[in-house]
Amino acid sequence: MAKIKIEEVVYALDTQFKKALENTIKKMLPDSNVDTRLLFVEFRKELYRQCQSWESVPNSCVQREDF
Repeated sequence: MAKIKIEEVVYALDTQFKKALENTIKKMLPDSNVDTRLLFVEFRKELYRQCQSWESVPNSCVQREDF
C-alpha cells in the first residue's frame, strides 16, 4: 500500500476538480444557480473532515517518477 496526502493531492488537482464539479452541476442541475466556487470550498472542507491527513491507497494508484 502507498500513502497519499489528501490535502496535497486536492491542491495539486485543484483546477481539474473544480472544472469537473462545475461540469457535473451543469449536467445534473442545468437550471441551478449554485456557486461552484463556494460548493468546492465546502466539498474540500468535508473531504478533509472525512479523510485522514494521510490515506492508504493501493500501489496501483500511484506511480513513481524518476527525475
